[in-house]
Amino acid sequence: MQVNVLGAGLAGSEAALWLADRGVAVDLYEQKPTHFSPAHKSAGFAELICSNSLKAERPDSASGLLKLEMRAMGSHLLDAAETARVAAGGALAVDRDKFSEAVTKMVESHPGITVHREQVTTLPEDKPILVATGPLTDGKLGEAIAALTGSHRLSFYDAVAPIVTAESLDMERIFAASRYGRGEADYLNCPFNKEEYEAFYHALVNAERAPLHDFDTPMTVYEGCMPIEIMAGRGADTIRYGPLRPVGLRDPRTGHRPWANVQLRAENTDRTLYNLVGFQTNLKWGEQKRVFSMIPGLEHADFVRYGVMHRNTFLDSPAVLSDGLYLKQHPNVFFAGQITGFEGYMESAASGLLAARSLYARLCGRPWSPPPETTMCGALIRYITTPNKDFQPMGANMGILPPRPDIRDKRERYAALSEAAQAAMAGWVRDSEEPDPCQ
Repeated sequence: MQVNVLGAGLAGSEAALWLADRGVAVDLYEQKPTHFSPAHKSAGFAELICSNSLKAERPDSASGLLKLEMRAMGSHLLDAAETARVAAGGALAVDRDKFSEAVTKMVESHPGITVHREQVTTLPEDKPILVATGPLTDGKLGEAIAALTGSHRLSFYDAVAPIVTAESLDMERIFAASRYGRGEADYLNCPFNKEEYEAFYHALVNAERAPLHDFDTPMTVYEGCMPIEIMAGRGADTIRYGPLRPVGLRDPRTGHRPWANVQLRAENTDRTLYNLVGFQTNLKWGEQKRVFSMIPGLEHADFVRYGVMHRNTFLDSPAVLSDGLYLKQHPNVFFAGQITGFEGYMESAASGLLAARSLYARLCGRPWSPPPETTMCGALIRYITTPNKDFQPMGANMGILPPRPDIRDKRERYAALSEAAQAAMAGWVRDSEEPDPCQ
């Protein structure tokens, strides 16, 4: 058995590794370093762009549940994440470079995977092919996808947050803590009083934004990765209840909860770099320096990377994609990753595992059904394939699981949903793997 996988991001790498483990000869095509998208900088695989956080690990959280389901399905990328882990309280965060290096080594050293560092411009349909080229897919390959899906492609803008050096921070104004004291004090906190926040807010909403040259239509911003200045424009308290929320924190200098609070998360294992959590932005670089230096403790911050925006593209999956993650009108063309509407790093990797399993069943001539809708993976597939005229990408969240109105306490309800999902996923994996569908 042989299959082509396009793209060595999180979804493509996860899919290639899973398929190769089962004896499939995988030809993995990656355009870097021959060609880089506007957002990618490294030639390594599974490059993380917007953030180094892979989100919460608690079993009763949506992100934690997703990771447990990925473990059950045989994730390799979670193993890579463990080798690159950085402190982040109750979340799984990684050193981006070390994570990418670990994934690249896994893929390139696997005897069942042949890596081709070149661009692909066509989508042959004579045998199954898995497209995992990400939301920055463009050029001739983008045109080939458009030819197969007609007008069913949507575009939106995505943004990344700035990174500062640890040595340039004023630690007299910053304190280390995680919300509600969960885990270690892995976040640096920059507390605002009311007067400081109001001055910062005024500067933020009036700051000059960078022009967007690569897109001709009106800007559509994805809600899950919204620039801080656009969010702030919705009202003075919007970001105080969002990325600048002070709940669960107490400023040791005052003994009180701050009026607002910016968190910094370690970007690398040595903690020499920190990113501004939730501060995706499209402000001009000079404006970022001016405005973000008003954050307490960042008055003299050295910005090693400023925030930028880039255009992302995804399929209108409810119209064109089956629950087997292949095109309804072109069943040999499978898709995985954020281009499908699975929003988030781990979600993207999970979709790679799901698409690989569906494709493998096809190679073996066996039927395939997605995981039950009571699982996070099954609920995500249901979401992206259910008719929706206002379709936007979706990440893991408890709201997409079947409701449990019989349990009123939220924590107990989430725990029950998680336990049911884990049991359902274990059963689905067992039924789909024993015996091996190709034996």
